[in-house]
Amino acid sequence: MNLPNKLTILRVAMIPFFLVFLLLESIPHNNLWALIVFILASLTDMLDGKIARKRGLVTDFGKFMDPLADKLLVNAALICFIEKGMASAVLVFIIIAREFLVTSLRLIAAGKGTVIAADIWGKVKTVSQIIAVCLMLFLQELLADGLLPAGFPVGWINSAAMWTVVVFTILSGFNYLWKNRSCITTK
Repeated sequence: MNLPNKLTILRVAMIPFFLVFLLLESIPHNNLWALIVFILASLTDMLDGKIARKRGLVTDFGKFMDPLADKLLVNAALICFIEKGMASAVLVFIIIAREFLVTSLRLIAAGKGTVIAADIWGKVKTVSQIIAVCLMLFLQELLADGLLPAGFPVGWINSAAMWTVVVFTILSGFNYLWKNRSCITTK
């Protein structure tokens, strides 16, 4: 197994630790620890792709597992945010539905011998998700530590972050559908 694939596996292995820190509020500074694990896992995503392309180590395993690892990490955070009252279930549903839509489109395309690569809108969507999760965890830590002034609009900021992610999610989903509509049209 090459280094990029090991980094992808490491990212998946970090998810349970992220979840433990995020959900067990009895752990001191649990949100900070969750944030650290999330950032480290996100960095492995950046590294594995760069290393794979630079060293010519792109594999079918990596093509399969890398996006899956990303989706598992981000969706784990978003689902937990619902439980913690930090995110709307409707917004999280839209984000997850787009992931199913694009994954299904990729499967159909693969069945026809076409590979649908990530494009700039998919990357923008992913970066917006990572930034939103990090921001929300950071604010939650500050709130838990009493470091925010009374009335600080944490809920409003969380909602704005989630809506930003949803906008990029919808744009990238429509972009993938439009660019690859030939995969799903009947003739």
